[in-house]
Amino acid sequence: MARILITSGPTRQYLDPVRYLTNGSSGRMGKALADAALALGHEVVIISGPVLVEYPSEAEVIPVVSTEDLLDAAERVFPTCDGVIAAAAPCDYRPHRVESQKIAKTGEPITLHLIETPDVIATLGQNRRDDQWMVGFALETEDQRFRALTKLERKSCDFMVLNGPEAMDAAENSVEIIAPSGDVVEALQGSKRDVAEAILRVIQERLLR
Repeated sequence: MARILITSGPTRQYLDPVRYLTNGSSGRMGKALADAALALGHEVVIISGPVLVEYPSEAEVIPVVSTEDLLDAAERVFPTCDGVIAAAAPCDYRPHRVESQKIAKTGEPITLHLIETPDVIATLGQNRRDDQWMVGFALETEDQRFRALTKLERKSCDFMVLNGPEAMDAAENSVEIIAPSGDVVEALQGSKRDVAEAILRVIQERLLR
């Protein structure tokens, strides 16, 4: 059986002590993937941003807040794992400067200077061992397959799971599993539990040695 790292949920990038940038990721997909992996007898480690879902007690859960926290934890844990399923939705931008006090309203517009956060999965892909595998998630709104395939190549993934914004905080999901060749290995639609179980079947058949 494999030791599988699953990243899950959103991250937060604070603007000041109380406000932050984030997204609508709920962690439901990560939970479903963890349940599916555990049901197959695998060992699961979850690195999760702030969510309300309850992860299975059989999994080791490492809570994080920011994208930088997620990267630090993933770099620490991934070398001990056989593979990673990157279902988290890390915030891609952070403020250039985090204010030490709450930003007060003045009646005037304010300008935010944002810079990119680290690419967690691309960083892991640069240092992965030959015997490790990586499955990424891509949420796209246009040119979906092209962008997902581009991400697959840039992040050194074995498969990319493509979905759209309707997946955010939803009970169901519709995804395509894309191979490095650009072929759609599976097109799946249904509850996140059903989709997660199908994704794990593909991983079992094609990636686990």
